[in-house]
Amino acid sequence: MPAAQLEHFTLECGDLKTTRDFYCDVLGLTEGFRPQMDFPGYWLYCGGVPVVHLMKREADDRPRVQTGRLDHIAFKSVEPDVTIGKFKANNIAYVENKVWEVGLLQVFVHDPDGLQVELNFHGALPIDKTRMPSAS
Repeated sequence: MPAAQLEHFTLECGDLKTTRDFYCDVLGLTEGFRPQMDFPGYWLYCGGVPVVHLMKREADDRPRVQTGRLDHIAFKSVEPDVTIGKFKANNIAYVENKVWEVGLLQVFVHDPDGLQVELNFHGALPIDKTRMPSAS
């Protein structure tokens, strides 16, 4: 059976509160219900779904399995002016990329632990069909 939908991803954090504050106060996720577990953490919700799980980075003395490399995560986002204003007000560096062919503004930022986060603002730009490659 194929996977049907992404449910969540888990991030190990150096500082749980700082990372929670970034995702909630800056990116607009909300902290919500998290079942009782034997380690500290938070579940952060987007559209009523707990999509980001945060847990405290543990000491390196426990056995670890390499989980690979994650380059970035992306969120469908709204209100680019408000979001960019929060970045400026908090001195958070960001990079914009404009995908004119589909009217998409992408904004890239890094969370407190260095993970790149992509915010996609669909319809934030006028579609420019002259930039589309010709079908040949």
